[in-house]
Amino acid sequence: MTEISKTIQKWHASFKKGTDFDSWGQLVEAIDEYQILARQLQKEVQSSNSSDISEDQKKTLGKIATCLELRSAALQSTHSQDEFKLEDLKKLEPIIKNILTYKKDFPFDVQPVPLRKILAPGEEENLELEEEDDGGAGAGSPDSFPIRVPGALEGTLLPRLPSEPGMTLLTIKIEKIGLKDAGQCIDPYVTVSIKDLNGIDLNPVQDTPVASRKEDTYIHFNVEVEIQKHLEKLPKGAAIFFEFKHYKPKKRFTSTKCFAFMEMDEIKSGPIVIELYKKPTDFKRKKLHLLTKKPLYLHLHQTLHKD
Repeated sequence: MTEISKTIQKWHASFKKGTDFDSWGQLVEAIDEYQILARQLQKEVQSSNSSDISEDQKKTLGKIATCLELRSAALQSTHSQDEFKLEDLKKLEPIIKNILTYKKDFPFDVQPVPLRKILAPGEEENLELEEEDDGGAGAGSPDSFPIRVPGALEGTLLPRLPSEPGMTLLTIKIEKIGLKDAGQCIDPYVTVSIKDLNGIDLNPVQDTPVASRKEDTYIHFNVEVEIQKHLEKLPKGAAIFFEFKHYKPKKRFTSTKCFAFMEMDEIKSGPIVIELYKKPTDFKRKKLHLLTKKPLYLHLHQTLHKD
């Protein structure tokens, strides 16, 4: 079996796993599976060294990724109208399974362009150093600008886990962030993750919806994030990370502007203000540089739930 055949087999297995979770009502697991597969497909779409997949096939994969995002958003939305249904998503199974031979029209009118370009750590810094260019190749063509995925700007927040006797759950309300150029940030949001000392994910990564308002040097979120693990089950040395991201239309990608983190000994009920650090995000917490000397911070409020 060729490498690409193995990869397609993995995609199909992941797709089937997600739709199975979805049909069983295990929505948290379904959302997680859909988002992982969407990222894998988007990575393939953006790969320049994949000679086994044609450009047309990449477009189809990009459209499948969009549909996975739409289904994820539908599972998290309280509005039922116009949502992307499970039976719609299941129509894509033969397409992903037979991507190398699929020739028919795509069944849904969606765009293949991913909402946010996936960048390797440090790559966005190089892009930001490039000279701004309003013209150039492709300017004015329909594909010059990314198509926003409906629902993706609503975030990917997950519901609170069921309570367990003697176990503690944590809700973090992200109230606001202080930045000197707050008013200039487009579609700002925060990515929340939990990492161990080696920077390995211990939890599903969650994105907040885009900020509710901007005011002077503050961007207001006022959104609650449910940590997807009981605190007693987190290993020693774990930390909760908050990456502040915003969209750059000229560059056509989403950039991390700064980050903050909270260690286990800082978890306690009530308000907390934490410092902001310069990117790239250092999940191992070894080379930290403050973003500014000004009194600008990330403002949070923690609530502990114990049975």
